[in-house]
Amino acid sequence: MTTLLAAHPLVHVNASLNAFATMLLLLGLFFIKQGRVTLHKNTMLAAFAVSVVFLVCYLWYHAQVGSVRFTHPGFVRYVYLVILASHVLLAATVPFLAVRQIYLGYRALGCCGGESDLENVSTTVEIYRQKHVQLAKWTYPIWLYVSVTGVVVYVMLYHLWPPSGQ
Repeated sequence: MTTLLAAHPLVHVNASLNAFATMLLLLGLFFIKQGRVTLHKNTMLAAFAVSVVFLVCYLWYHAQVGSVRFTHPGFVRYVYLVILASHVLLAATVPFLAVRQIYLGYRALGCCGGESDLENVSTTVEIYRQKHVQLAKWTYPIWLYVSVTGVVVYVMLYHLWPPSGQ
């Protein structure tokens, strides 16, 4: 319990936001597999909003506190560093991938098109739907991995092996 109270409160908020984004991502996948496109869209937009709030909190926290080193020695340190490195590298891609997915998703629903010919609209919508599905094969697992490993990093750093003084 002392570890929970010793760390800056925003680390717990950030972990909660990551966990919530994970749940929304899983729910979004469930909805699209069920063919419930509107629920999928709304859930994925909620996941994006939660991820944006996380990013703002994360950046603010690190501007205030700086970085927190993982001080536990041995093999577990290397495991942590591999998870952290993959998390950080992939996390840098998520905002770009997610914004692109939102754009493609809206175009796949027929939003924001300039075509007046109904046949052209139908063809264009299908092209965007295919692009959305193709990019989702990369975006979804990356985003899910980043959300899950964010929580894993938090648990390892603040609960399993907290730095001395925490």
